[in-house]
Amino acid sequence: MANISTSRKIGIAARIAGQQVKRSRTYGAVLSGARTTFMHFAGIVRQLWLEVTGFVFVAFAAVGLVEGLKEYAAYHAGKAAGSRVAAAAGFTLMFAWFGFSSFSRARRRK
Repeated sequence: MANISTSRKIGIAARIAGQQVKRSRTYGAVLSGARTTFMHFAGIVRQLWLEVTGFVFVAFAAVGLVEGLKEYAAYHAGKAAGSRVAAAAGFTLMFAWFGFSSFSRARRRK
């Protein structure tokens, strides 16, 4: 019979001990608790992400609205093209929609 090295014996013992631990109720309870905690925090992070992105999109829409009003005033004075007003309005509406949809998704998650 061949001699088995000490490191190999330790590896075999660790594998057997690991198998015994995985069969215990304590291991299952700890694993279940860790999974539940992780899922809870993942939900919180997802909701925070939706709210922050919603705020950023609404802020972009507000900037677009201000610039759109400036372009409209310039258009009304005859100093700007109507396409610039339309582009500003499209930008504002698009980002307002993105912000609204992000906030509504965050609200649905609650």
